[in-house]
Amino acid sequence: MAIELTRNFCIIAHIDHGKTTLSDRLLETTGTIHERDKQDQLLDSMDLERERGITIKAHPVTMHYRAKDGQTYLLNLLDTPGHVDFAYEVSRSLAACEGALLIVDAAQGVEAQTVANVHLAHKQGLTIVPIINKIDLPNADVPSVKRQLEEILAIPAEEAIEASAKMGIGIDEILEAIVHRIPAPEKPKDETLRALVFDSVFDVYRGVIGHVRVVSGKMEPDQAIRMMSNDGRYEIKEVGIFTPKMFTQQRLHAGDVGYFIANIKTIADMKIGDTITDQRNPAREPLPGFQEIHPMVFSGIYPINTGDFEHLKTAIGKLRLNDSAFIYTPESSVALGFGFRCGFLGLLHMEIIQERLRREYNMDIIATSPSVVYEVVTTRGETLLIDNPAHLPDPSQIKEIREPIVKAYVLCPNENIGDLLQLILEKRGQMDHTETLDSRRVMLHCELPLNEILVDFNDKIKSITRGYGSMDYEHTGYRAAKLVKLDLLVNGEPVDAFSTIVHKDRAEGRGRQLASKLKEVIPRQLYQVAIQAAIGGKIIARESVSALRKNVTAKCYGGDITRKRKLLEKQKEGKKRMKSIGKINIPQEAFIEVLKAQ
Repeated sequence: MAIELTRNFCIIAHIDHGKTTLSDRLLETTGTIHERDKQDQLLDSMDLERERGITIKAHPVTMHYRAKDGQTYLLNLLDTPGHVDFAYEVSRSLAACEGALLIVDAAQGVEAQTVANVHLAHKQGLTIVPIINKIDLPNADVPSVKRQLEEILAIPAEEAIEASAKMGIGIDEILEAIVHRIPAPEKPKDETLRALVFDSVFDVYRGVIGHVRVVSGKMEPDQAIRMMSNDGRYEIKEVGIFTPKMFTQQRLHAGDVGYFIANIKTIADMKIGDTITDQRNPAREPLPGFQEIHPMVFSGIYPINTGDFEHLKTAIGKLRLNDSAFIYTPESSVALGFGFRCGFLGLLHMEIIQERLRREYNMDIIATSPSVVYEVVTTRGETLLIDNPAHLPDPSQIKEIREPIVKAYVLCPNENIGDLLQLILEKRGQMDHTETLDSRRVMLHCELPLNEILVDFNDKIKSITRGYGSMDYEHTGYRAAKLVKLDLLVNGEPVDAFSTIVHKDRAEGRGRQLASKLKEVIPRQLYQVAIQAAIGGKIIARESVSALRKNVTAKCYGGDITRKRKLLEKQKEGKKRMKSIGKINIPQEAFIEVLKAQ
C-alpha cells in the first residue's frame, strides 16, 4: 500500500481512562478481529495485565479501514502502558508514530499521567488527537474537561472528540480523525534500509522476534542485515505484521510497522531503539533513537529455600528474555545465602517481576528492601555509582554522596492540600508551585528524593485523598545530601541484609525501628544478646534480648547458702565465656518478618 495511505499512531492516557477498551473497539469496527475472537482487553495477553487492569507491554496491531472518502487506509496502532514505571515503553512506541490519540476520562478529567504523556508526545513532535472518553457516565463533566484541555495542556477544546469506548459512541469519528488529522509517514529520500527497533519478545522455538518501524527501504526474507549499535550481522528468516496475531508478509515497506525474525539467539543482542540497516548497502548514520534504559530501583531477590537457587536462576533468566529493562547480577549474603541483585524501573515494575516469579515459576522468594543508585564522590575525586549499601566505601574516603531527585506532579482535591504538603515536607521534598485545575482539584509541582517515595509515598497519597489523588514523576538528576550507611549489629557482628543508606537526620529513628523489630523475632539465647544500630563506629540505638536462665540451684534444697552462690557464680562465668565465643544464628523467619515489615 502507498505510504500516503499509511497512518502510524498510538494511544496515550492516564491509567484506567480506557486505552485498551478503545483499541478493542477500533479492532472490531475495522473488522480486524472476528466475532468469535472478541474478548475484553484483547491486547492485554498477560494474566497480570488483566487482573490489575493495566497494560505492561506495548502491543502493535495493523488494521485496514475504508474511509468515507472511499480510500482504504492502513492503520498501525500501538497500545501503550499508562503507568509511570513503563514510561520507557511509551517513549519508544511514540518514536515509531506520527500521531497520538490522547484519552481523557470525562468524569476524572486531566490526571498526572496525562500531563507527563503529553510532554513526551510534544517532545517527539506528534500530532495529538484529544478524545473525551466515558461520556455515558452519570458524573461525566465534558465542559470542565474541555476547559482543562485548554488551560493545562494547551490543546484547543473544539478539536476534542466526545466518545464512549464501552458503548461504541464516537468510534467512527475517531477513525476519520486518525485518517485526516494524523500525517502520513515522511517519504524516504532514498531506498537505503533504515528500521527502528521499538520492542522485542523472545520465543522459545524461534528466538528473538523484533518489532520494527521501517523508515526507508524494505525488509524481506533472506536479506542480510546489520545492527548499527553493536555491528551484529544477521539474516532475516521471516517478516510480517500483527493482526493482532503474527501474520507473515512477503516484505515490509517504508512506513510499515511489523515484526521480523532473524537468527538472533538472545534479547541482549537486540537493543531497543537500535537502527537496522542492509549489510551490502548500509545507512551512513542511525535513526535518532532514544537513550538506553537505566534501572532506578535495586533490590536483592533470594530463594527462601537455598536449594532453589538454580531454579531461581533459570526463572530470572527467562524473565530477562522478555524484559529488556530488567537487569540482574548474582550476589551472596552471609544471612540469606546466594541470590541476585536486580534492577527495576520503579516499584510497580519490581512488584510485577516478583509476582511473575511467584506465579509463573512457583518460586518462594524473599526480597531485600529496595534502594536507589547513589553517586559517591571519593576524596580522590572518583565518582562511583552505588546500588548496594554493602559496597559503600569507608566514611573516611567519602567526600559527598548524591541521591537521585525526581520532579513529581501530584494531583489532589482542594481540601487535602495541607495534608499533602505536610507529607511532601516529611519526605524531604521541596514545593515548586501549585496549579489550580478546576473548582475541585489542584496540581502540586514538587521535587523529591527518589528513595523517599519508593516504599509508601503513593499509598499515603491514596489514603490521604481517599483514592482521588494521583502522582507521576520524571527524573531530574542528582543532588548532594547528608546520607549515611546504617548498619545493624547483632552481638557485635554486622548483618549485611539489613544495611541501608539513610539521611543523617532520619538515621536514629530508622535504627530504633529496625532494632525493636529484630528484638521481637530473634530467639532468646542463654546469654543476653545486644542488637545495635550503628553509623560507622558510632552506636545510635540499642535493644537487648534478655537471656534464658537455667535454674542451676534446683537440686539444692535447704543447706548452706554458699553452695547456691557457688553454683550461680559458676553459671555467670560460663555465660561470660559463651558470650565471648558464642555466635547468634538468626533464623530465616526473622529476616522474612523484618524485610516484609519495612
